[in-house]
Amino acid sequence: MVLPVVLLASPRSFCAGVERAIDIVDRLLDQRGGPIHVRKQIVHNTHVVAELEGRGAVFVDELDAVPDGATVVFSAHGVSPAVREDAARRGLEVIDATCPLVTKVHAEAKRFVARGDTVVLIGHEGHEEVEGTVGEAPERIVLVESVADVEALEVPDPERVSYLTQTTLAVDETAEVLDALRARFPALKGPASADICYATTNRQEAVREIAGEADMVLVVGSANSSNSVRMVEVARRMGTPAHLVDDVTDLRLEWMEGVRVVGLSAGASAPPRLVDEVIEALGAWDVQVRETVRETIQFTLPVAVRSR
Repeated sequence: MVLPVVLLASPRSFCAGVERAIDIVDRLLDQRGGPIHVRKQIVHNTHVVAELEGRGAVFVDELDAVPDGATVVFSAHGVSPAVREDAARRGLEVIDATCPLVTKVHAEAKRFVARGDTVVLIGHEGHEEVEGTVGEAPERIVLVESVADVEALEVPDPERVSYLTQTTLAVDETAEVLDALRARFPALKGPASADICYATTNRQEAVREIAGEADMVLVVGSANSSNSVRMVEVARRMGTPAHLVDDVTDLRLEWMEGVRVVGLSAGASAPPRLVDEVIEALGAWDVQVRETVRETIQFTLPVAVRSR
């Protein structure tokens, strides 16, 4: 096998929202020890979850698995008002690790509903972020995933329709759905700034940059990571074979047949060390970093976990 050249996308791996969420759980474990209960996976990465479990984090699907009066962390993907109400009723101490950019979408949903609009949310059914956003007003927020969904959509007043999007969607596909919405509802209104977050957009652009030169693209990330899956789809839409790998154990020798240039990136919830391990496993003789933009965004921590 010929040792490949690796084109290393930048930015890649952790974004500010993921770093903040993991830091919140880390600090709670440092300050209080385990167990610290976390509703759902703190971020969608099996390695992050396993490492935090090893330190004393307990991940639960719903709040009924959390003892009354205990501390619970809400994941980076956000929760519905019903979950918050349940936590308050149970006397739980809530530490909110919701990404501020997801919180922005929730605020927009409440504002659009309050002015009388039907809110069309572009997103993936079953994703925790979508469930939380729809939960702000289930009777007024409708989910669409495709152009076909838009064509079948009926609303009470076509003049009063707004849209929002999940923060981790594919930029190109979302644009197609949004174009269809605008065609069906010319009075459509939206957020002042895009809901697809900077990290999702930046990582997709970086993959697009390397996919044009690579024989194959690898994206490090877990299968339930929406932004990681979308990165693979971006490369494939450019005609470049692409694979999602949770870590080096997912690499397949047959993928390397005829491959001289490997494009490599990682989803926003994948630890950077996993990328280093893939580079080592590939035996690359040359690693070239391709930076499309430099990220400098940081989010503040909740008061409860800041260093005293």
